[in-house]
Amino acid sequence: MPSAKSHRSSARRYARHSPLRTRAKTHIAKARAAIAGGDLTAAEDRVRSAVVALDKAAKKGAIHRANASRRKSRIMSQLAAARVAAD
Repeated sequence: MPSAKSHRSSARRYARHSPLRTRAKTHIAKARAAIAGGDLTAAEDRVRSAVVALDKAAKKGAIHRANASRRKSRIMSQLAAARVAAD
């Protein structure tokens, strides 16, 4: 594939996938902040929205499905650890 065409297609792909990746990262950061803050009800809502954002990004190909799964696992483990620590 000629490099000019390759560049055009990668630019289109980047423009299409970048907002999905950014949204997922933002939701994860907000969920982690809520977990660290100790507000478990808000943290549960934030984790749920982060999981949705990661699933959408993986479904559309913005991130790999294993990457989304790993991130979901980590954030849910952090929430579970915060629940145990709160009890």
